[in-house]
Amino acid sequence: MDLLDRGGWDLQELHNLAKIRRDQCRSQSANLVSTWRYQIRHLGTLRSRPTRALQPAETPGEEMLAELGSYLLLAVALLGAGPRAQAMKGVKCGGVLSAPSGNFSSPNFPRLYPYDMECTWLVVVAEGSSVLLTFHAFELEYHDTCSFDFLEIYNGASGDKGNLLGRFCGQVPPPPFTSSWNVMSVVFHSDKHVASHGFSAGYQKDVCGGVLPGLSGVLTSPEYPSNYPNNVECRWVIRAAGPATVKLVFMDFQVEASEQCTYDYVAVLGGPGPAQGQHYCGATKPPTLVSLGRELQVVFKSDFNIGGRGFKAHYFSGECQEVYMAVRGNFSSPQYPSSYPNNIRCHWTIRLPPGYRVKVFFLDLDLEDPNSLTRTCDFDHLAAFDGASEEAPLLGSWCGRHSPRPATSSSNQLLLVLHTDRSTTGRGFSVAYIGVVPMNVSCSRTDFQILIAAQALAPLDRTKVYLGSRNCAAQEVGSNFRIQARFDTCSTESQRRNNTSVIISVLYIDFSAAGREDIHEYEVRCEPRRKEASVHLLSGSDWLGPYAATAEHLQEAPSRDEVEALEGPVTMVAQDTSDIIFLGLCILAGVLMLIAIVVLMLL
Repeated sequence: MDLLDRGGWDLQELHNLAKIRRDQCRSQSANLVSTWRYQIRHLGTLRSRPTRALQPAETPGEEMLAELGSYLLLAVALLGAGPRAQAMKGVKCGGVLSAPSGNFSSPNFPRLYPYDMECTWLVVVAEGSSVLLTFHAFELEYHDTCSFDFLEIYNGASGDKGNLLGRFCGQVPPPPFTSSWNVMSVVFHSDKHVASHGFSAGYQKDVCGGVLPGLSGVLTSPEYPSNYPNNVECRWVIRAAGPATVKLVFMDFQVEASEQCTYDYVAVLGGPGPAQGQHYCGATKPPTLVSLGRELQVVFKSDFNIGGRGFKAHYFSGECQEVYMAVRGNFSSPQYPSSYPNNIRCHWTIRLPPGYRVKVFFLDLDLEDPNSLTRTCDFDHLAAFDGASEEAPLLGSWCGRHSPRPATSSSNQLLLVLHTDRSTTGRGFSVAYIGVVPMNVSCSRTDFQILIAAQALAPLDRTKVYLGSRNCAAQEVGSNFRIQARFDTCSTESQRRNNTSVIISVLYIDFSAAGREDIHEYEVRCEPRRKEASVHLLSGSDWLGPYAATAEHLQEAPSRDEVEALEGPVTMVAQDTSDIIFLGLCILAGVLMLIAIVVLMLL
């Protein structure tokens, strides 16, 4: 019952597949019977075997016509000139391979394979195991995009294109492939023209090593998390698609310790500098490693005694492990808006200069639905972490088709992780992000005071920060940019919002460079009666999609205490003296009134 898991094929699915194939065969047979009936009536007899011509009034049964059609097809093939493949009915093709190891090949191998065939082999081993697929011989019709005859290899069920590892043709055999779970599928297809000798392949269960293609995956020592066996040597080649690099992150590590790691060890080849060829052992996780090119080799070796739990590592490549450092940008799931691949785990890190906060807007979300029983995102999901690793606090985890509200980090780094399982894919996601500048905004009954840590805007000049117009540029006070402006200056205006009178202005931060305009806008508000100020990010650009030109989805800037935590103690130069003056005038008026009363009484 190893297949009765959520990601595998159960007996009902295999039955449905067989039924579909049977219906397809019946449909094809009916079409051939119709054609053969016409040909038999006009040919009369076959040179290979005399056959009585059918009369128009005769209506033979389906079985009889199918038999006659088979004879006709065989006769046409035998009468053709030259050595050619035979499109034969009844050729054994495909099946379920469930033994721990075995071999299979194209029909008629090593002779020419038949025309117009499609065979599917489903390799299934014990749950928790992996499959190593290797090729002994390979020769198929060649085409630039393998559109005619081809062999497809899937990391799981062939019905889901998200599992496709590659399509191959020609005379160059595919490399050894290792599945990331206990199911692997191989599909062979031939068209109606040009045949070759085909292929021969073998598979094995739980053999370490092989080629690990794709965007991401998991790499473990043999029998992990149980102790690894003695006297093993495994070599994996992690290969990125295209010119991308490969990133390797160790999640768990326990290998026999020794000086210079001469006994049991993990070696990583193809990385930069000292990491190239570096040996690791003991209980300390190796650092995160990134390849110099599109391949990274991992070698695991154990000696004749003493073992350990081994290791577990995630690898990422291509568009599955990006790092973004620009102040704002966009990115999406692999292959968006087409369906994302199955069985991947992708990392996107946003790393901005110190002092920034990262705000992420979800422009589109279409992932597998949540668990129907628990209503939680147990299958495919997108998670945001408040930092640079999955150990950081979780900001949220989402699935389904409802785009969540924006997420904001508490520091200058934010990590997005997409995890997909072995089945059911969707369109994926599209996000935009922007670096939000932490600032302290306060107001009195007459003016604004704005304070920004200069570190958050390095290396901008103070003239690039202004309120309302460039005439109201910031001043440098210590390690901060400061703007103090009266309400009757700097393009402020009075408005009524929610039946409350507020003073509004716009703070501009100009990041433009190299002829490219990039100005961030923040709406600054003050309610003079309560002397309460707030700031909201604005944007008039289309890159934010539904969030363009709106502030209602954006939370207010951090408080002064948070800014002080980033930059140290801050001295507020501006003081609100309006209340003091007002109270002083009131006291003076009261004193004068009292004096006047006393004088009148004396008179």
